[in-house]
Amino acid sequence: MHLLGLRTTIYKVSDLAAARDWYSRVLGAAPYFDEVFYIGFNVAGYELGLQPEEETPAAKPETVLTYWGVADVASAYEHLLTLGAEEHEAPTDVGSGIIIATVRDPWGNIFGLICNPHFSLGE
Repeated sequence: MHLLGLRTTIYKVSDLAAARDWYSRVLGAAPYFDEVFYIGFNVAGYELGLQPEEETPAAKPETVLTYWGVADVASAYEHLLTLGAEEHEAPTDVGSGIIIATVRDPWGNIFGLICNPHFSLGE
């Protein structure tokens, strides 16, 4: 088996239409796939998917985090907060110039941001 890299991150949401509209504002683009069972966005060749949640949990687990690459974590973090995201982890330098932050979307999903000067696509 040879892994080809990550392809898709899926967030479960209680209101698919509202999540579609919110993520369209966050990403600055409409979804390429929009059905009642799944909404898909192309984010620089990666997929951000939204699926309806059958039951909304009291709190969503924090077992897996996805970090979306940005050039400026602090400004992206502030932008997400202005769109209605909630603070989760403020921008932090975790060493070697790598900056990370996380917010919670309006449905409680953790949306991560990262600027990693050592990462390059294709490596």
